[in-house]
Amino acid sequence: MNGAGGAEGRADAGEVNDVALMYHDQGRYGDAEPLYHGSLAMLQEMLRPNPPAVAATLGNLAALYEEEGRYPEAARLCHRSVEILERALGPNHLAVAVGLHNLALVYEHQGEDMEAEPLYRRALSILEQNLPPEHFGTASILNNLARLYYRRARYTEAEPLYRHSVTILEKTLGPDHPAVAESLRNIADLYRAEGRAAEAEALDRRSTAIRQTAHGSSKSCNGCR
Repeated sequence: MNGAGGAEGRADAGEVNDVALMYHDQGRYGDAEPLYHGSLAMLQEMLRPNPPAVAATLGNLAALYEEEGRYPEAARLCHRSVEILERALGPNHLAVAVGLHNLALVYEHQGEDMEAEPLYRRALSILEQNLPPEHFGTASILNNLARLYYRRARYTEAEPLYRHSVTILEKTLGPDHPAVAESLRNIADLYRAEGRAAEAEALDRRSTAIRQTAHGSSKSCNGCR
């Protein structure tokens, strides 16, 4: 299919995908899944070789599977999405970094840290090549890689990543943002694991103060996570 018909078909596939996203966001996974599959089938029929639009729909379906706990299926789709993006856009494109990050998260949910670590590292390298040194988009990957190291008691590797993430969040969101409070609490947990109780307590106090300012409470909230 080409010309106006091709453009119309892509628009139809996009509309189906948008409805699937709406159902996905509403938690209506059973309604969203067949629409994702339908959008994917339409795109694959029209567009060969597989373009980034197919990779995006695969990523959306993978996210749905991940939220349902269907991790092997999610990992398979994430792999396909990354492969398509690498072929279409090159191995160092920002979209590839996003796909690698998503795949790493799926592996983490399965407890497969050894598979997740190199994906986080590669995604981080791509972002550092393409973005300013302290871009907000880097903070999430830094935090997730640090969390992986913390969980495996690799504290000396986790700490600088956590701290770098906090620095970025403070500069991009401001020092009193709830995301900063959450990151400070992560570092405090690390310090406690290392026996650095006084340093952990100081960070906890700052984290609590930020939360009280932002929400009128020291308790966590869904928006802070």
